[in-house]
Amino acid sequence: MIVFPNAKINIGLRITGKRPDGYHDIDSIFYPVRLCDALEFVISDQPIIKDILEVTGIDTGSEPDDNLVLKTLLKLRERFSVPFLKIHLHKVIPVGAGLGGGSSDAACMLKIINKHFELNIDNISLKSLALELGSDCPFFVDGVPLLASGRGEIFTPVKLMLSGYYLVILNPGVGINTAEAYKNCRPGVRSTSLLQLIEHPVTEWKEFIINDFEDFALRKHPVIGELKKELYKFSALFALMSGSGSSVYGIFSERPALPKELRYYVIWEGKL
Repeated sequence: MIVFPNAKINIGLRITGKRPDGYHDIDSIFYPVRLCDALEFVISDQPIIKDILEVTGIDTGSEPDDNLVLKTLLKLRERFSVPFLKIHLHKVIPVGAGLGGGSSDAACMLKIINKHFELNIDNISLKSLALELGSDCPFFVDGVPLLASGRGEIFTPVKLMLSGYYLVILNPGVGINTAEAYKNCRPGVRSTSLLQLIEHPVTEWKEFIINDFEDFALRKHPVIGELKKELYKFSALFALMSGSGSSVYGIFSERPALPKELRYYVIWEGKL
């Protein structure tokens, strides 16, 4: 069975406070995009004593046993009987890029195991299991635009349609440690909600929709800020770093004529 876990971008990301449990409260709109990994599993025709995971494509920088896909299986086996599997994960979504690739892989693994083995886990319970794997994992169970609040696990539906706009995602090839990013952010409550801000035309978003992680990320890796400036230079209506970084995206009215030196950083582009 094969599925294609998709990425997301953050349209705005605001850190609103530090929680007693050590996490931070956020407000962010998660928007699904069509940049995808590929995830496949088969039941081995030979006896095996553990799951076998092969990872190809982009280097994850970690051992297979540390991959969220295998951790997902371990989590399921706490409650259900699932045989050992042979799994192939082809990574296209960069790791540590603010695009949610690992979380999407985990959520898709939950869904396909549930479907294939007829575990009959309902959608609410799937999201509860996904939350145990990561704060943004539940988003990928449905994969529709949502406002994420709390530590990223409280979702509110949003009426945000960007169909017809053209999206370009750039990745500078540098990583941002999420824990370090949170440590260097400055929480603050805003008077206007993101739900109100996205009601403005996309052409006005750059005036008031921000990512609170950008200040730290741009100081640490100036190339991120340079890429964002280049997107605006080539007529982006709105550009922002996604998540805690390091990817930057631009929303355009039509496909931009980007120069070769900028296209070097493009990891996905297409109509939304």
